[in-house]
Amino acid sequence: MSHLRYDARPPTADTDGPLRERALARALARWVLGHGGSARLAELAGRAAVAELAGDTALAPLADDACDALRTEALVGDGGTQTPFVLDEAGRFYLWRNFLHEGEVATLIRTRRDAATRSTTDEATVDTLFPGGDPALDGAQRQAVRSVGGRRLFVLTGGPGTGKTTTVLRMLLRLQRDGAGGQGIAVAAPTGKAAQRLVQSLRSESARLRGHLPAEWQAGLDALPTADALTVHRLLGYSPTRNAYTRGPESPIEAGIVVVDEASMLDLAQLRALLRALPLEAVLVLVGDADQLNPVGAGSVLMDLVAVLEAQDAPELVRLRHSFRADTRLVPVNEAVRAGDGAALAAALVGAGDSATLHTVETPAALAREARRWADALADAGPPGPVVAGAAESETVTPVLRALATRQLLCALRDGPFGADAMNAAIERQLRQRWHVPADQTWYPGRVVMITRNDYGAHLFNGDLGLCLRDAEGTLHVWFVAADGSGARAFAPGALPAHEPAWAITIHKSQGSEYGHAAVLLPPDPEHRILSRQLLYTALSRAKQRIEVWAPRASVDAALARAVRRAGGLAARLSGD
Repeated sequence: MSHLRYDARPPTADTDGPLRERALARALARWVLGHGGSARLAELAGRAAVAELAGDTALAPLADDACDALRTEALVGDGGTQTPFVLDEAGRFYLWRNFLHEGEVATLIRTRRDAATRSTTDEATVDTLFPGGDPALDGAQRQAVRSVGGRRLFVLTGGPGTGKTTTVLRMLLRLQRDGAGGQGIAVAAPTGKAAQRLVQSLRSESARLRGHLPAEWQAGLDALPTADALTVHRLLGYSPTRNAYTRGPESPIEAGIVVVDEASMLDLAQLRALLRALPLEAVLVLVGDADQLNPVGAGSVLMDLVAVLEAQDAPELVRLRHSFRADTRLVPVNEAVRAGDGAALAAALVGAGDSATLHTVETPAALAREARRWADALADAGPPGPVVAGAAESETVTPVLRALATRQLLCALRDGPFGADAMNAAIERQLRQRWHVPADQTWYPGRVVMITRNDYGAHLFNGDLGLCLRDAEGTLHVWFVAADGSGARAFAPGALPAHEPAWAITIHKSQGSEYGHAAVLLPPDPEHRILSRQLLYTALSRAKQRIEVWAPRASVDAALARAVRRAGGLAARLSGD
């Protein structure tokens, strides 16, 4: 289908819109009509392309009469040979690439599951890896360590605070003991920020565990990849100039164990590329919260995979449920949203006290009041002072950078009066006024920015937060936590890759992060198509101690009631249906 030219790159959540959708649908419809297809096929092709922008990999099963008519079209096949479009046995209508991706992902996952070998571990080993633990609380974590042995595919899912990273570390130690890590271990995540956070978590948990494990486990701790934060693109050797991965069956990933965190962000094409590039003898561990937002690109691979494995009571899946956070008042709130239970959510909000509050925000005036209140709380601490000069400057900056995670405003939208761009402008105006910053001064102490494009040379990644501070000589620099977690690094403002203000960020951008106190802004229109249960769950579950929701109750109820289910056939293929 190389003669069919249109943008096949995954869309971004912030740039899609009706104009782009209509233009794409018209372009593809014209192509179909120009190559002998019928008007019915042209319409369906346009609808399939627009559905792909929304994340669907296929149009839902069509009526029998429509299927009968489509099967006479020369441009439509059954998947046996390459055709621009595919109509499968269940009546699902595909663009060829999505049909190919789904079929290969299902086959490769089935092959990995079938390749599992029997491997047991004694309870004494499990107890050693959980020093001071309580099986009543960490029983699922222990089960993951027991079950991962001999697997070629393993899925670990669970909500925030359930100990996914600590479980992964112990799984890696057990796999190394079994000899699975002989070719090395690679850990990665779909975004640079999530990858950095994974490595930092592994590093801190490894240091904590080191003093509790016998000597024979120390080498395993030493072998853990705690230095380099890899994105999935880097792991697969993505080439921007070719818009392709260099890793594949002919040039596989050189690792005996591969862990991918925040796997809910993986789209169908990325998972296919990952499975194709990983030798069958290697172990693939997918980690993430299956109830979070689906990826920006097409598919809902983690959600589909978890649903199928849970239905089969498969040993390749463990779900962690117990929250180890010190403040557990938000756990019932998150669970109610995950289940879509409005009555339970109302009770959980009451039970959470001042840890969870709903602020009715329906008008621009009400939103302006909340934005001022939020900005005043930020401004009260005053702009940060100069960085202490000398060898200790990194150590003095690092706690200030860590403190950025104490408060964050999360927005469902980027554009419009209720979007992140407008909130950033409103908050920054208030801060400038309170801190007496001249209007023509772009950079000032206390300004917070987020990197929006990976810069591997500078070790700055999409999602990294930076803070502007003066050094001892009065020069402004932007400071970031070092990629290896060893301290902080300073950059001249003009040397930064693409960035934007980060007083408010989109909920999509917040994935993989946690904040002490988060506020969530939803659009006041309950019919807005962005509202969904996954969006609300992702936003609320970012908060560790306190959450605010800025929205009318109707918008919260609409999000709660709208569970997004992307159309496609991956779950059916994984189930063998």
